[in-house]
Amino acid sequence: MSRRFDCADQTERMTGLAEAISAIRRGELVVLPTDTVYGIGADAFTPSAVNALLEAKGRGRDIPVPVLVGTVRAANALVESLGTYGQDLVDAFWPGPLTLILRANRSLSWDLGDTKGTVAVRMPLHPVALDLLKETGPMAVSSANRSGNPPPTTVDEAEEQLGEAVDVYLDGGPCDDTVPSTIVDLTTAVPRVLRKGAIPVDKIRGLVGYLATEE
Repeated sequence: MSRRFDCADQTERMTGLAEAISAIRRGELVVLPTDTVYGIGADAFTPSAVNALLEAKGRGRDIPVPVLVGTVRAANALVESLGTYGQDLVDAFWPGPLTLILRANRSLSWDLGDTKGTVAVRMPLHPVALDLLKETGPMAVSSANRSGNPPPTTVDEAEEQLGEAVDVYLDGGPCDDTVPSTIVDLTTAVPRVLRKGAIPVDKIRGLVGYLATEE
């Protein structure tokens, strides 16, 4: 049976975080607030949990699950390197709505879907998410909606779509900013914007110089 915790209440927040940490360690699913929309998360290193996440969303392995981290050190452990521009982008925009596509550390044993050797990684600017991630380590997190439905901006919307597939729901209130994260691919010689989002392209271009876009 799913459990839900109101993180506006300090006691419930502490209890909810403890329950969510335990659930992640058991390979179960958690819904958490982020600085964009609500996400459904699982332990990034438990393939059965990542598969359960994809199943709950009704999504295939062809769209790999991004990874959220609570520290830059955790991100560094997941990738071969931040490359020429990664550290500057991290310093400028993390925690925040910037997702970086990087070459995954080949020594890691995980299965996020058909990643082709890359990983999408982000540190969200939300206190509940950061508190959880600092305890669990990297989590595979996707928007907490059934595939084809709008991403939820409240825990009610997430629960309505995902129901008992999720063990713990952390209610952080309505999302302040529903614009998705900007996605930048750093696996090629020239950084490329794969999705425009909350971080303006001009701000990123100011740090990296030439920036490829779809236009």
